[in-house]
Amino acid sequence: MSSSEYTFKLVQVCLPEPSKLVVMCDKRKRQCVCLCQVYKSCLDGLLPNYQAFYRVCSRLTKHQSTLLSGQDKQLLVALAGMDVSVPHVAVVSLAVCCRALKLCKVPAAVLHAFDDIRLKPASQVVLGLPEHILAAHAQPSPNPVQLQMTTPFPVTLPECALPADFKKQHGLLAKPHKHLVHRAVLAQHMGEFKSFSTSPFQLNRKGIAHSSRTWQNSEKHVYLFLGYCHHYQQVSQPTLQLFLSSPLIAQFVSFHIAAGHSQLYIRNFLSCAKCVLRWWQSKPGGNHPSFVEGLEWLQTLGLQVADQLPRPSKDPKGLADIGKWMCAADLVHTIHGAEQQSQAQMQQQGVTVETSRDMHDAALAAMIFSHLPPVRLSCIRSLVGPAYLRPCLHPDCKEPSCEGNRLSIMSESPLLMRISLPHHKNARKWGKAVIEFDVPSDLAQLLHTYLGAPRKALLEHHLLIGDACPYVFMDMHGRGFVAAAVLTLYWQKWLVSRGGVPMNPSMCRQVFVDERQSDSATAGPSNQGAAMVMGHSVKQWDKWYDMQYHPRLAQNAVDGMQSWRAAMLQSHTLAAPDLTLSTALHCGHVLVSDSEESQYQSCCSDSDSDIDIELD
Repeated sequence: MSSSEYTFKLVQVCLPEPSKLVVMCDKRKRQCVCLCQVYKSCLDGLLPNYQAFYRVCSRLTKHQSTLLSGQDKQLLVALAGMDVSVPHVAVVSLAVCCRALKLCKVPAAVLHAFDDIRLKPASQVVLGLPEHILAAHAQPSPNPVQLQMTTPFPVTLPECALPADFKKQHGLLAKPHKHLVHRAVLAQHMGEFKSFSTSPFQLNRKGIAHSSRTWQNSEKHVYLFLGYCHHYQQVSQPTLQLFLSSPLIAQFVSFHIAAGHSQLYIRNFLSCAKCVLRWWQSKPGGNHPSFVEGLEWLQTLGLQVADQLPRPSKDPKGLADIGKWMCAADLVHTIHGAEQQSQAQMQQQGVTVETSRDMHDAALAAMIFSHLPPVRLSCIRSLVGPAYLRPCLHPDCKEPSCEGNRLSIMSESPLLMRISLPHHKNARKWGKAVIEFDVPSDLAQLLHTYLGAPRKALLEHHLLIGDACPYVFMDMHGRGFVAAAVLTLYWQKWLVSRGGVPMNPSMCRQVFVDERQSDSATAGPSNQGAAMVMGHSVKQWDKWYDMQYHPRLAQNAVDGMQSWRAAMLQSHTLAAPDLTLSTALHCGHVLVSDSEESQYQSCCSDSDSDIDIELD
């Protein structure tokens, strides 16, 4: 659709229900307008992002943007079939628009669309959204001409020499290959595979539905494999059909082994490959015997990878030698110093962006370690503040009354704060049991201070409106730590700035368990209660977290043997009779008597049961 001034395109965005999006751009494509409306069920989750987008655009252009006339606005409303009560829309430059979208965390599909506009200024299409957005409503993708795996299956892994550029990112999500993700066939495959894996009831699928986190990991492995095929195997059109090639899978595993990747990483990829094969099996014509053989081949390959590439053994001394370990006392001292310094600076300098960020970092560090048994990082990242009153943000939550992982203020005087964690790793195994506890007074006071003026100052600095970031903790851009890697890098940088080492935040759980299980452990919480807060059991301590479990038990056993040996010697000395040797006058056998006063015993037979000793 065109007019004398603008070019329009109306698209349907599925997030997760169709959302109408109109993008208007002038003929020179130097300016664009973004207007959207979402369905009611998506209103709470998406509309604040777009409201933030309008405000960010306004601030980035220093309130000099041009508002549309009423006639133009009516035209857009008519084209999109929207309500008239839409926000005012400002005409802004593409650069400002792209930057605003990224700051407001608008869905990635929209970002890709605006990137296409910037990279292709001569294109006649104003907005070419990726095809995978419409995958949920498209027809099923066509099967390969012959739906079967490549046979014969490799009987050994091929030799692999690392290429000269193997350090470069090769996944399809990397910038050099990102455009391939939006190809129609691949987008269609990924949409169907996601629906097959995540649907609550999919009776031709083995096992339960994938959680959102499991799906993200599967998607990552798929894109890495397809990127490898495209970058190193010169496959021009990567699709999920490449998983039907067992030689490519074998070469990819050899590539990981040559690069020194862990066996757990390789086994996770093989599990993902089996899921893709089961998806191909569910399609019409997918009953070829090669799929059964392929699943068995992948299972055998995974078992042998686990056997030949054992997990590297890690111990505190070895990690300390490479700068990846801090003992519990040093870590507590570092965090306590950061708490005191942030509070002192807040009193001296007042509420500024710098002092607010320091208090945020101190509160985050105190949540990770020191005041509480180390809670899972996923729970800390998803923790929402007391001001958030909307539905649960967990992508897999189906409880309408759930409030998510929440920090609540129970009373102001005396101050009492409570943490409720309904969404943790073992929630399903525990029968949806909630991890809930009251926050210690010192930590509660620190969190209460941070959630006031300092957090508001950070939100205003990052150009976000109100509580658009519902999470308690946020990164340097005012966004929640949705990705685990972002929190890891943030923590490492902060810990180094405090004089520590670049230790992963998840390693704090090992540090805590190592201290609690050591022979020199100080008085503290019960192991069972601490394990409950950590979201597992004491048995998991011995299996995964206690790095000194086996050597400590072995050393204690050896040390205990010395006292056992001494006891055995002492008991033998006390119980041993006074033995003397004597000879009978009437025979040549040696007679044993308990004492000199005892009578001689005569030997009446020379049977095999007697012990004959010849005298000199």
